[in-house]
Amino acid sequence: MTDRELRNAMMTHGDTVYRLALCRMQHVADAEDVYQDVFLRLLGQETADWDEERMKAWLIRTTLNRCADLHRFRLRRPTLALDELPDMAGVSDEAAELWAAVARLPDKLRTAIHLHYGEGYSTGELAVLLGVPAATVRTRLHRGRQQLKEWLGGQDDE
Repeated sequence: MTDRELRNAMMTHGDTVYRLALCRMQHVADAEDVYQDVFLRLLGQETADWDEERMKAWLIRTTLNRCADLHRFRLRRPTLALDELPDMAGVSDEAAELWAAVARLPDKLRTAIHLHYGEGYSTGELAVLLGVPAATVRTRLHRGRQQLKEWLGGQDDE
């Protein structure tokens, strides 16, 4: 991979990698470490025949794997409080409250919710990315929505 291709990948998919890392790690410094590691690993890949979808899928899968690696090493390290997260300028109080509640979900539910609603992936695409059956993705989304509804006092419809 050339420097130009790496810069292009960072400009195109950098926000997605960072947001997913922050969603999973719940700590800005850890998310930045994951971001850096993911793109350093991409630099060593032979990507000449990759299209944009394969690139994005590789980046998401590598981000999830790197987050899992860091969790294993930092289980006892404290995380940032929700009020210490980066400024969410331009986001309504209601949306900020919702994403703060999403941040409290268990990892598997939080990841499914973030990738589905935040990044726009379908359940089929998530199944491939996460390496689980589509039914498992739908279950995680359902459980995540139910937990959010309980915490935030939502309506009976989905």
